[in-house]
Amino acid sequence: MTRQFWMAAVAALCLTTPVLGETTPTAVAYTDGAIETSLTGGPGDAAAGKTVMTTASLGNCVACHQIGTIPEADFQGDIAPPLDGVAGRYTEAELRGLVANAKMTFEGSFMPAFYKTEGFIRPGAAYSGKAPTEALPPILTAQQVEDVVAYLMTMTE
Repeated sequence: MTRQFWMAAVAALCLTTPVLGETTPTAVAYTDGAIETSLTGGPGDAAAGKTVMTTASLGNCVACHQIGTIPEADFQGDIAPPLDGVAGRYTEAELRGLVANAKMTFEGSFMPAFYKTEGFIRPGAAYSGKAPTEALPPILTAQQVEDVVAYLMTMTE
């Protein structure tokens, strides 16, 4: 029993500890909304980024944006700017900043901050007094942010 406990504890620690070299959400340095360096220390995977962008439980970018390079994605939104040609309008650093927290560039944006863990309004505190106080996990991991940026960088037209 003790051995199983310790194995479970080590596994839990590994799953909750940031990967070596990964920038945590609270340590991200923004320069005019842009994040100059990779959050993981390496490049993203564009194919994985496409999956994040079209998966409802992950980024679900298609819920708000039209993405012409992914015509197979059903029910694309039209409440946010189309992403076609986005790599021609923004640098990689600017795209990384927009995916991580668009409000650092566009203050009034309704786009969710995908790589943020604090500073949220918790309406439950006012209504029930039982809102959780611990930090919330980011919507996307650092690797998923880099993957989305890698896919966005393929969208030159």
